[in-house]
Amino acid sequence: MSEPTPITPEGVEQAVSEALAAVAEAATVSELKQARSAHAGEGSPLARFNQGLRSVPNDQKAALGKLVGQARGRVNAAIADREAELAVAEEAARLAAEALDVTAVPSRARVGSRHPLSILMERMGDIFIGMGWEIGEGPEVENEWFNFDALNMDADHPARSDQDTFYLAPEERHLLLRTQTSPVQIRSLLGRELPVYVVSPGKTFRKDELDATHLPVFHQIEGIAIDRGLTMAHLRGTLEHLARAMFGAGAQIRLRPNYFPFTEPSAEMDVWQPNAKGGARWVEWGGCGMVNPNVLRAAGVDPDEYQGFAFGLGIERTLQFRNDLNDMRDFAEGDIRFSQQFGMVI
Repeated sequence: MSEPTPITPEGVEQAVSEALAAVAEAATVSELKQARSAHAGEGSPLARFNQGLRSVPNDQKAALGKLVGQARGRVNAAIADREAELAVAEEAARLAAEALDVTAVPSRARVGSRHPLSILMERMGDIFIGMGWEIGEGPEVENEWFNFDALNMDADHPARSDQDTFYLAPEERHLLLRTQTSPVQIRSLLGRELPVYVVSPGKTFRKDELDATHLPVFHQIEGIAIDRGLTMAHLRGTLEHLARAMFGAGAQIRLRPNYFPFTEPSAEMDVWQPNAKGGARWVEWGGCGMVNPNVLRAAGVDPDEYQGFAFGLGIERTLQFRNDLNDMRDFAEGDIRFSQQFGMVI
């Protein structure tokens, strides 16, 4: 055990000065704890002075005890004050770090949305489901027989050339990227019991240049209805109902004679847009007609017993007409700002 430190006023004052200086220099609570241990703990100079009171003469204990007690009190008070100051400073620093500038523009996560073509395809499909039709689907890589032969298209038809159609190697497999969704109509006739009312929205492919009015990958919705006693009147009524659902109650359609190998008689369909930008007008919307008997025979249907109609519409064109869009490239370039302007409803 070490010898008690002699108690003198000078020694006590020096110990107090060193303790107060260490307390004042402590910049954190951790540093203050170290200062407390060094200058107020058991091994500190003031603690050794306090132990030395046991060996001083009785006539000096009162005076020296008061001296040491007051010194320890000053140091403990300084430690308490500094501890309070550091607590306030650390709280202020924490609040400053967590402060929010309520006047600043908030950073917002950009919310995406579905592509308007997808939404429009579903809406058009829902219209036909409401009339009791079914939605048909088929492969995008199609056999040449379904895409051309079964639809009464001659071997020398321009659409069958390499300039218009994407054929897949090897050629002997007779596979291609479908140029229309009409093959789904043939598949529906082959795979369903009559009568058949099927609409087939989907993606199609043609060797068109990407420009304001053409896309090499685009979307169509085609329908076929095969039943007993169907006429052009049923076709017109069906398409007028679709037009009014797409363009408003005042929309009308007109049919102009045309030629398509898979329908006879055939017609080009125009739609009257009463709310079109720049004034009401007729615009070409798609093709339609009564299903050619050769198409029915290819699908194993007796044309003397069953008749029907078919039609095909471009979904991109429909979206253009509904929303006054001029450049089809906007549909394909993937700019999220294009889709966001529609949100989830078009």
